Amino acid sequence: MGRPHHAEPTSPAGTAVAQQAAVLASYARRLKRRGWRGLVWLNGAPEQARQQALALWQALDWSAPLWIGDGQQAPVAPSLPSRKARTRLGAEHQLVILDASGHQGLDPDALGALAGTVSAGGLLVLVTPATWGSQPDPDYARFADYPWQWEALSAHYLARLACQLGESNAVIHWPVGGALWLPALSKRQAAAAQWDDADCLTLDQASAVSALVKLKRRRPLVVTADRGRGKSAALGIACARLLQQSGDVELLLTAPRLSAVESVFSRVAALCPEAQHHGPAEVSLPNGSRLRFLPPDVLTEQIEQGTLVGSGSMLLVDEAAAIPASLLARWLAAFPRIAFATTVHGYEGSGRGFALRFRDILDRQAPQWRELTLQAPIRWSAGDPLEAVIQHLLLLDAPLPKGEPHQGERLPSMVISQAQLAERGALLEKLFGLLVQSHYRTTPSDLRQLLDGPGTSLRMVLGSDGAGPQAVLVTREEGGFDAALAEQVARGERRPQGHLLAQSLAAHCGSREALTARWRRVARIAAHPQRRREGLGRQLLEEDMASAAQQGIVLYGATFGAEAGLLQFWLALGFVPVRLGITREAATGEYAVMVAKPLNQEGQSVLGELTAGFAASLPGLLAFELATLPAPVVALLLTSLSGQPLSAAEHQAVHDVAYARRDPALARPALQALAREASRQPLGEAQQAHQQLAAWAYQNQPFAKAQKEAVQRLRQAVQQVIEACALFPSEPERLK
Repeated sequence: MGRPHHAEPTSPAGTAVAQQAAVLASYARRLKRRGWRGLVWLNGAPEQARQQALALWQALDWSAPLWIGDGQQAPVAPSLPSRKARTRLGAEHQLVILDASGHQGLDPDALGALAGTVSAGGLLVLVTPATWGSQPDPDYARFADYPWQWEALSAHYLARLACQLGESNAVIHWPVGGALWLPALSKRQAAAAQWDDADCLTLDQASAVSALVKLKRRRPLVVTADRGRGKSAALGIACARLLQQSGDVELLLTAPRLSAVESVFSRVAALCPEAQHHGPAEVSLPNGSRLRFLPPDVLTEQIEQGTLVGSGSMLLVDEAAAIPASLLARWLAAFPRIAFATTVHGYEGSGRGFALRFRDILDRQAPQWRELTLQAPIRWSAGDPLEAVIQHLLLLDAPLPKGEPHQGERLPSMVISQAQLAERGALLEKLFGLLVQSHYRTTPSDLRQLLDGPGTSLRMVLGSDGAGPQAVLVTREEGGFDAALAEQVARGERRPQGHLLAQSLAAHCGSREALTARWRRVARIAAHPQRRREGLGRQLLEEDMASAAQQGIVLYGATFGAEAGLLQFWLALGFVPVRLGITREAATGEYAVMVAKPLNQEGQSVLGELTAGFAASLPGLLAFELATLPAPVVALLLTSLSGQPLSAAEHQAVHDVAYARRDPALARPALQALAREASRQPLGEAQQAHQQLAAWAYQNQPFAKAQKEAVQRLRQAVQQVIEACALFPSEPERLK
């Protein structure tokens, strides 16, 4: 194991653990003087390691110490299981013991979350077995898809962590039965700049609060920050001041989950003692102002229904990177005053990918938008060793590879095994960086899934001059169940782990064959921002489907949020919809859609059954459960319905609506037929009219609030669709 070359052992071999713990406590005081924190790697026999950690726990009167691990194995009470680590977000602990040596193993997301709760002068102690990294630990059971057992999986991820911990010059090494080694501390950083705002802890935070309070109409603000920079607290301070400024202010707050904005409400409570609390998600002031939290799905539905306050309202979006850009764009159009805040690194979301994806939308819809970055940490000082180590371990700062200019010739894709990727650290960092910036939700656990997930395959297009991966495809194997188990799943009696797409089709659509068939599902696909729209994604999919067919895979599929651009991409590749979720995902506000493509005759047979069922259920779903599905998505999905020419009676009914005075509601079946058949036609400028017609015909979505205006616009839309497609004779008189 590598040691810091400048460190010296603080005591000779055999020094009592209590003395080592006292030295560590003294070292923590030195860290506090610099405003820093440290990571302690304590490895060895689990029971002895826990006793050693207990000695450190007792060596100092730590502020709010926290023990994470199995409650039956922890030597202190109470302790917290790792699955609840995220509940500590926003809290502060001077000592955190994360016991990964016992029945729970290491949860990477817990490690990332807990690191952000350690306060200045604090220590995060990672307890691991002596042979850590040589085999999987019990936490691998969470992604050991049926029929794999977690003990049989690879452990590339843990081996990587163990190697990096051992080689790091910033990690405190405290092996059971060995000497304590402490990294030398560099000089303190220069004093931070001064600011004139008693409520704010840094100049950055004060600037963000000022910008939020002065937010202008049609000038959105984007606030980005690394974790621990006081971003959410700045939102809370700004909310408090806006609520107190004048009466009848309506502030709306959204985030992927309520727990992400607890610090916003806590700051409002502290700064507005007169506020009344209506549950955990709403506060109001005596002057009539109020702040409400709405989950993304509820917010979107209320926007569509027109039930939110209009021009006087303001929307604040926290952890915006964890929300699809298409949904943010809809909110941007709906609210004159809006601000987006997001974390740049960490499992809350990829702020870097958010900026790349969302910048174009902002430029188009609100060219006067502003960006503000919080750089100064609040709970610790710049140069903090713990932050640097955690970012490196979890690849929270994974670099985006260099984009190679398009050379005109198509480079073949290549398959790389998980073992090969684990051995090539630089490539792993670039590949993960590419995945992070292309996806709105990435967690530390995703890196482990990439390296050790069963049935996971990776294919990529590399640059020709060492530029790194230009595009990457991650897939997972699904299905292949025996008939008896497939029957139990379809009947709702069993739900083995994993197999997201195949099991969903069996459980929700009743297709036993969807589970007995072998699938390959797309888990992630990404192209370098500078190489998008060059066909790299299509190339990866086509070459991987050809390979999958040779390996006996019969169906290829994907699942994603039902957004028109994404759906159009998959439909253009020959995939067809097989299932739609009937409720919005709370965190994203989108409905899930599943698409599939057959790779041989067996796959075609299974797919035929699935598509027939989907087509039969779609009209009813659109009329009821999916009445708020976006119109562009509805228009694309209509291609799933069986096509047949309009009858003479339908022609006449459509013509009467468009050019006469027939009540559209009494001609709805004919207008549904028009929308269905037009979905297969090149519509050009009439595309929006067709989308609106589809939403009216199948979902009863009105064209306008006023009845007279709504009917007039509907007639105009029908005229546009008629004129744009070849479904009608050129002379209207021929219909008479």
